Amino acid sequence: MTAEAPTAPALPYGRLIPVTVHFDDLDALGLLHNARYPLMVERAWTGLWNGHGVRFDGDWVAAGDACNAVRELTIGYEAPVTRPGTYAVHLWLERLGTTGLTYGFRFCSADGTQTYARGTRVLVRLDATTLRPAPWSEGFRAVGRELLRPAD
Repeated sequence: MTAEAPTAPALPYGRLIPVTVHFDDLDALGLLHNARYPLMVERAWTGLWNGHGVRFDGDWVAAGDACNAVRELTIGYEAPVTRPGTYAVHLWLERLGTTGLTYGFRFCSADGTQTYARGTRVLVRLDATTLRPAPWSEGFRAVGRELLRPAD
């Protein structure tokens, strides 16, 4: 008889990206420091887009859709993370506009079943020369549409 590994529940939308919490991410009380949650989300978001060829390699003009800035970040903490290990960030798009987007996230257990924090982040695509809003490329928009959360 062979034991089968548990399967992660199917997500109805978005992507579940693995992240690692290290010992030095914990605060003096042994909890994941509140400032580390957005950092973990940023790393997951960057990894997701790097997998689609969207990356910053030191040249803002060549960066294209990776030339963007955060306009707003909201986060709510639901349960403490009390130990190092493998977790996940569930990412999806709430809105995909011409020059901006809003993505949702959950910092969760590796299988996505327990939520520790959730929030949203608004990004604006920038023209590297003027630093004014610029439209997302069609390639970026195509991938983004796959990440959109269905309307309730």
